[in-house]
Amino acid sequence: MSWDQVWIDINIATMDPTSNAPYGAITQGAMAIQEGKIVWIGKRNDLPEFDSLATPVYRGKGGWVTPGIIDAHTHLVFAGNRANEFEQRLQGASYEDIALAGGGILSTVNACRDATEAELFELGRQRLNTLAKEGVTTVEIKSGYGLDTETELKLLRVARTLGEHHHIDVKTTFLGAHAIPIEYAGKTDDYIELVINDMLPKIIEENLADAVDVFCEKIAFNLEQTEKVILAAKEAGLEVKLHAEQLSNIGGSAMAAKHGALSVDHIEFIDEKSIDLLSQYGTCATLLPGAFYSLHETQLPPIDLLRQYQVPMVVASDYNPGSSPICSSLLMLNMSCILFKLTPEEALKGMTIHAAKALNMDKERGSLEIGKKADFCLWDIDTPAQLAYTYGVNSCLQVVKSGRVIPQ
Repeated sequence: MSWDQVWIDINIATMDPTSNAPYGAITQGAMAIQEGKIVWIGKRNDLPEFDSLATPVYRGKGGWVTPGIIDAHTHLVFAGNRANEFEQRLQGASYEDIALAGGGILSTVNACRDATEAELFELGRQRLNTLAKEGVTTVEIKSGYGLDTETELKLLRVARTLGEHHHIDVKTTFLGAHAIPIEYAGKTDDYIELVINDMLPKIIEENLADAVDVFCEKIAFNLEQTEKVILAAKEAGLEVKLHAEQLSNIGGSAMAAKHGALSVDHIEFIDEKSIDLLSQYGTCATLLPGAFYSLHETQLPPIDLLRQYQVPMVVASDYNPGSSPICSSLLMLNMSCILFKLTPEEALKGMTIHAAKALNMDKERGSLEIGKKADFCLWDIDTPAQLAYTYGVNSCLQVVKSGRVIPQ
């Protein structure tokens, strides 16, 4: 038997959804890699004989291996910061108050319009490096801080380029309908036409986006406007997802599910009927505890209903300069348990197999199974629950991306 590499002396949290074991666990396990994919996984005692002289053998010293962490909702490419708004919120201003006063997303828009692609790339590279140290191997990056054609294209080009130059895989999402720019104040329908008829065709021409997102909310875009963008995206062959039910319930999640959305994100105000539709149409529910925490929200997402209807729950950082300025995917594991009462296993599913589903990548990653990409992490932990239990001491010992051991 000849393989590219073999891992032994490991416990494996496969996160295989077909396994009956918690975390899909294989204790005292082993794993073989060939051409960047998993070709054998199981108990060490069952590992077939192989040429140990010709095959690199990695010993995990009894640590745990998990799939690479997937952060399925970020706004990672941006310039500037909004520390002043952080102070305002501490003094009593709400996120909505700040947005209506011209702050919020619009202040980041100005910084991004002024920034060069080189500046945005370097900022994005530093942030990806931070996530990489925590075992992140795949990340989604949204645009939405341009709100004009030139800057939206610039942000997506930077995101694509980051994916080409970093070992972390990057999926890009066009979020031109993130907020209403100053120049279109009072002309929201006209701005939606710009998104659909000018931005989207140019993004498609340059192959800059894998999906399209919209902020469907009373302070942003209504149901009719949102649906127009979703229909245009689907006609162009792009996946769709939605910022929905963060501040109120205007029916965005239900509408998005009916259109086959990969995920609806935030969803603190979602109702049971909409959750039923998510279940029927296979749409994921993305929980963003970083935003809930940063904005001092009190309306919890209905976790028990999501469990009842067996909706896949994704956990993501929502890393952005305003509502979730937290560049840590691992912290989200802890927050989702403490704030949203997820179990540690649910949280880890939310950043592995369910996160992969939210990016339409679960056939190739998100769990450790034969035939899937060899994206995994070795952790110095006694049980997978430790990843959610504690925070601050990074227990990630090694990251492997497509079978390549990444230098630490």
